[in-house]
Amino acid sequence: MKRFVYIITDRNRRTLHVGMSADLLKTISFYRQMPSLFFDEPGQLSRLVYFEELSNEAAALHRFNLLSTFTRLQKEKLIRDVNPDWLDLSLGLDYEEMIRTAEVHRVSQIKKAA
Repeated sequence: MKRFVYIITDRNRRTLHVGMSADLLKTISFYRQMPSLFFDEPGQLSRLVYFEELSNEAAALHRFNLLSTFTRLQKEKLIRDVNPDWLDLSLGLDYEEMIRTAEVHRVSQIKKAA
């Protein structure tokens, strides 16, 4: 089963949080619904700036533990290597999910019509 290791930040890039999840979109949605989960200020931790998809839980846990030991500078370098503008990658994931959902819906309509 796929697992994701990710780094999420606030809009000012003050905080970098490493996490692990089986459902990345659901996790990001949770962070957005609970903005003060880890901090007092609302609006924290809403930008997905880095993620990796791993094939199993053991590999994900190993990578999560490794990234958790990184210094801030190491995490920033990792992010900049794949996302130099620190764009919110969850927007692309949301789009992919909408496309996938639309395709499933379209297929189910075709099956109903047949």
